[in-house]
Amino acid sequence: MKKKVLSVLLSATMVFSLAACGGSSNSGTSTETSNDTAQTATEDAGAAEETTEAADTTEAADTTEAADTTEATETASEDTAAASDIDTSEHVVINYMTTGDRPDGKAAERLDEMLTELNKILTEKVNAELEIYYIPWTDYLSNYNLTLARMDGSVDLVGTASDWLDAWPNAKNGAFLELSEEMLQTYAPQTWASVPADHWELCKYDGDIYLMPEDNYAQWTNHGWIYRLDWAKEAGLANGVHSWEDMTTYVKWCKENKTDLKYVWDSDGTQYSQMANGWIASHTDFVPIDGICSGALWGGSKDDLYTITTPALTETESLVEYAKLMKEWAEAGVWPTDVLNNTSGSNRDEFRVGDVAVEQHHTQTWTDLCSATPANTIFQDDPEAEVGFFYWGEETQNVVALSITHGAMAVSAGSANPERALMVYDLLRNDPECYKLFCYGIEGKSWELNADGLRTTPASYNSETENINGMTNYWWGRNDDLEIKDATRNWDAIDKLYAEYDKIKIDYPYGQFVPEVDSIQGKIDNCNEQYTNYMKQISYGLYNGSAEDIVAEMQAALKTAGIEDVTAELQSQFDALYK
Repeated sequence: MKKKVLSVLLSATMVFSLAACGGSSNSGTSTETSNDTAQTATEDAGAAEETTEAADTTEAADTTEAADTTEATETASEDTAAASDIDTSEHVVINYMTTGDRPDGKAAERLDEMLTELNKILTEKVNAELEIYYIPWTDYLSNYNLTLARMDGSVDLVGTASDWLDAWPNAKNGAFLELSEEMLQTYAPQTWASVPADHWELCKYDGDIYLMPEDNYAQWTNHGWIYRLDWAKEAGLANGVHSWEDMTTYVKWCKENKTDLKYVWDSDGTQYSQMANGWIASHTDFVPIDGICSGALWGGSKDDLYTITTPALTETESLVEYAKLMKEWAEAGVWPTDVLNNTSGSNRDEFRVGDVAVEQHHTQTWTDLCSATPANTIFQDDPEAEVGFFYWGEETQNVVALSITHGAMAVSAGSANPERALMVYDLLRNDPECYKLFCYGIEGKSWELNADGLRTTPASYNSETENINGMTNYWWGRNDDLEIKDATRNWDAIDKLYAEYDKIKIDYPYGQFVPEVDSIQGKIDNCNEQYTNYMKQISYGLYNGSAEDIVAEMQAALKTAGIEDVTAELQSQFDALYK
C-alpha cells in the first residue's frame, strides 16, 4: 500500500517532453481497436448465464451483489435527477483543447457540418455548443503548456495525458481544476458511474481528482515485429513467429528466398532503443517507468515493482547474447548497410505493397497492416497473404497495459463554465448520438453501417477530407460500449490477440509517479546519451570487437554518466510514494 498519493512534487518550472508512442505521425488517422455493443452484449449474456449456474451455491453472495447493484442504480438515478435541476438557461460555448493541426479546405467544411449537427444536440440537452481549440504539432508541448498557463478562459475541456502531455505537472501547477466527487456526480453522472473507484484513485493528485480517464477503450501500444505469416509458414514456422529465435529463422529465410525484396527490413535506423527494450521484455520481467528518458533505463520487475533496477547494467549476459544476434542479422543483410543514415525508405508503405518482409511497431499498427484495406495491396496481389505479430514479451508473458491516463480529459482551472464543460464531456463520452458524430462524423457522409453492424465508408468517401476522428483528435474519452467496429479490420485475428493479452497483462503500475528530476536531470541526459550512442551500434550490429567488449564499454560509460546516482534518487522517491 502507498503511504500517500503523489508526495513527490515537480518544481513549478519543470516542463519536459514526454514522447507519445506514434506521436504526430498518427494525428490524421484513426486507430479503432475496440469492442462494439454487440460483443459487449454477448459478454454480458455469458456472465449472466454463469451467474445463473452458480446461483444454487452462492445465493447469499448473489443477494448481496444484487443489493449493491440496486444501490448503484438508485445513486445514478439521483444524479440524473440532480442534473435535471441544473440551471442551463444561459447558452454557453465550451472550448475543447486538443493537440493537432486545424483542418482546412474541404476537411474544415466537413468538420463544421458535423459540429453544426452536434451542437444542435448539445444545445437541446445542456444549452451549450462546442468549439475546438487546436494546438498545432509544431512545438506542441510548449504551446500546450503556455496556453494552459494563461488561465484566460480561452479553453474549458483539455485533452491531456500523464505520459506525453504533462498532466501531473499541470495539475500540480494549478492549470487543472480539482474535480470533487460531488461535482462529478452532479455534472458528469454517467462518467462518474462508469469509472471504477480504483481508477478514480489513479486520477488523483495530492488526494484530489483532476482527470477523467479513457479507461474503457481497448488500445495496445506494446511493440513487436510485424511480419508475413504466410512466408513464415513457408520458412517452416507452421505456427508463425513466437520468439527471437523464430524471427532469426524468418529473416534469414526471407533474405535467401525472397530475392525480389528491396530489403528484408528497410529500417531508417531509429528503432535501436525499441529493439533493445523488446529484447529485455522478452527475456526478463522488467517493467519500465515511462517518461524519464527515451531509453527506458529505469523500472521495477513484475515480482518487485517498487525496487528500481536497470537492466542495462544488470542483464549483462542477456545483452551480450542480444549483441551477438544483431551482429548475425547485420551480417545476413537484414537491413541496409547504411541503416543509421537511411532516410530514403518508407518501410511501412513498402510492407503494405510487399517490398519488405518486416515492420517494427506496436500492436495498433499491426491491426491495420493485418487487414485487407485498399492501401494494403499485398492482400490483393496474393489471396494467401497473412500478416502476423510477434509481440515483445511473448516469451516471458511480460505485457503491460497502457496507463488509463495515457489519454484523459481535464477541465481548465481558468474555465468560466466548468460545470457545463463537464456536462458536455459526459455527453461526448456516453451519449450514443453525440459519440458517433464526434468520433465518426455524419452517417451517410463520413460513414455507413453495413448489414453486419460494422462501420464502412460511402463510395464518395475521401480520407483526406472525411476522416472526422482525425480532425476531432478525441483521444480522451473513447468508449468501447459505443464504438462501432471498422469493417475493414481483420477482427478474427485482432480479437484473438487481444484476448491473449487480457490473460497475461498487468496494469501499468507507475501512473501516479511524478519524478522530481531537477537535481538529476543532467545525469539522466548523460545516461540517455551514452545508452543511445552504444545501442545504435549494438542493435544494428555495427560495433567493432566482441559483443562482450561493447556491452562492457556501455556499462562503464553509463556508470561514469551517473546511472547509479539516478537509480538511488529515484528509489528514494519510490520509497516515499509506494512504501
